[in-house]
Amino acid sequence: MFQKLYDRVILWSKHRHAVKFLFALSFAESSFFPVPPDVMLAPMALAQPKSAFRFALWTTIASVLGGMAGYGIGFFLFDNIEPWLQTSHYWAAYLKATSWFGEWGFWAVLVAGFSPIPYKVFTIAAGALNMIFIPFVLASMLGRGGRFFLVAMLLAAGGERLESKLREYMDRLGWGLVALVLAGGLIYSFAR
Repeated sequence: MFQKLYDRVILWSKHRHAVKFLFALSFAESSFFPVPPDVMLAPMALAQPKSAFRFALWTTIASVLGGMAGYGIGFFLFDNIEPWLQTSHYWAAYLKATSWFGEWGFWAVLVAGFSPIPYKVFTIAAGALNMIFIPFVLASMLGRGGRFFLVAMLLAAGGERLESKLREYMDRLGWGLVALVLAGGLIYSFAR
């Protein structure tokens, strides 16, 4: 089951419009969409290792542009989205982002750009808190670029060997991930 899904994702990553889809996903994720661009960047870099750095560059550019849009949302529209944000699961992350800005500013954006922390929350918070725009863009370029080029470098280095090994073990990895998610859900429900 997972091996077929893996094969389909690799096939999609070779589609002639894959870079356009990657660009759109990267832009959207930085300002409002919940799916990270790594889910497209990784299979594309794996399927075409020679183009991995080009894919990382497009992902970084789109992500930083999306971050600028998120900044604009925070700067111009925060009063309109705050009621929704308070009822969403992003509210706690937003509160954390605002406290981090008070303490670290530039470094908070850089760390959020590199880490799995929802970057969109930091882009909106940066605009809402009137962070100076140029340092925001610079931190975004460094954080997002560092993350996406690292993913591309690791997958390109693995190349065809990594792709064939992943395909070979995909069913086991997929079911293992399902088991971990179920176990995590059970532990969480019992801990509450």
